[in-house]
Amino acid sequence: MVWTVRKGTLSDAPEVARVNVEGWRTAYRGILTDEYLDAIRSDDRLERLEERLTAREPSAVFVAVSDAGAVGAYGGVTPVRDPADEHPVLPTGEFAALYADTASRGTGAGHAVHEAGLDHLAEQGFKHVILWVFEKNAPSRRFYEARGWTCDEVTKDGVLGGTWFTEIRYSRSLN
Repeated sequence: MVWTVRKGTLSDAPEVARVNVEGWRTAYRGILTDEYLDAIRSDDRLERLEERLTAREPSAVFVAVSDAGAVGAYGGVTPVRDPADEHPVLPTGEFAALYADTASRGTGAGHAVHEAGLDHLAEQGFKHVILWVFEKNAPSRRFYEARGWTCDEVTKDGVLGGTWFTEIRYSRSLN
């Protein structure tokens, strides 16, 4: 399949919200409770995703769109959100989200938005980039490792829906 990658717009918000919810339900099953995941609704994510889609540069959301116009994946990038994640000397960006539609997994949609996000951050002058991933999310960790990300072994704990989880940080340079 050939994907057209472009910056997302406000009109993409419903499709991006659908992909987000589907991505959470698929990727985090077994990490978070089924009850929590099944309760997530696209409408609950819409306002926050609209804000991300309309954020000013250097933040951006990229969508991979099929010939039929369906969003197969999206990825969001931003300047690093937590000062503790900043590289000591290099301007640091963050890959804040990357989700693919279940039917689009393995078709290159996720890879396409991943590359677009990294290219955008580099064009914006960032030299280093980080991301956070659930420690138990082995498929996503393999995806990032195959694309040059290195696990920093830095972790943080949180709770969602009454379930404790650990996230682990990955980083890479931007050339």
